[in-house]
Amino acid sequence: MTPAATAGTTATAGTTATAGTAASSRIVATARIVADAAGGLPLLVSDGPLALRRTRAATGAYTRVTVVGAMSAPLGGDRLTVEAEVRDGARLLVDSAAATVALPGRGAEPATYDVRLTVGDGGVLRWLPEQLVCARGSDLVMRTTVELAPTARLVLREEQILGRHGEEPGTLLSRLTVRRAGRPLLDQEVAYGPGALGGWDGGAVLAGNRATGQLLVVDPGFEEKPVAARVLAANAVLAPLAGPAALVTAVAPDALRLRRVLDEALGALAPF
Repeated sequence: MTPAATAGTTATAGTTATAGTAASSRIVATARIVADAAGGLPLLVSDGPLALRRTRAATGAYTRVTVVGAMSAPLGGDRLTVEAEVRDGARLLVDSAAATVALPGRGAEPATYDVRLTVGDGGVLRWLPEQLVCARGSDLVMRTTVELAPTARLVLREEQILGRHGEEPGTLLSRLTVRRAGRPLLDQEVAYGPGALGGWDGGAVLAGNRATGQLLVVDPGFEEKPVAARVLAANAVLAPLAGPAALVTAVAPDALRLRRVLDEALGALAPF
């Protein structure tokens, strides 16, 4: 399944379940990654549209896995899950080959996309997927849950593009929950699009912008050198979190300008 996998790496294909008739069919898929301190991937499981590939990292300090879309997903009714475990002392970079595009399905049921991440003591996870694009008519519930050991470090980027060029957005409900040493660090939920409550496109939220995102950096080093709150750009702010962590939140007219702001913050906050 993964020609580039090194010795000792297990890469297998999971099973994609299709349930119901043509009118109510859906994809149920779970992809799994486990990284160890020796740079190996004891578990690398692709499933359905979630194809995992071990790829070459720019620095040898990280084991890199790239998510490659094997088919169009998520569509309405699909149930997709990605699970990643970074064992004690391991360093893992996960990115994606292209943007994920949420599309409408044949029925009214929303799609779900769950991301479950665990990082052990001394472990580092850089979770840097490409943008999530919510096409017109789509309905997606995305949940990201992170469990961090006390000395774990995390870089997590989320970017949401509401509608493809020139089209109205789909509906997106997104929740990010992060716990460190078993205690809550961040728990937030946002909703955009025609299925969200009124006000999502107003001046207090997106103000007409169609690209929004955030960068979360958790680093025990912030305990000695806390991050100061500041404005990074016209529509981007940096806020310190108790934890220790820093959160950059930004909105922009398009994906390119959003990425520029987040990349600048990434270089400043997470040199590791």
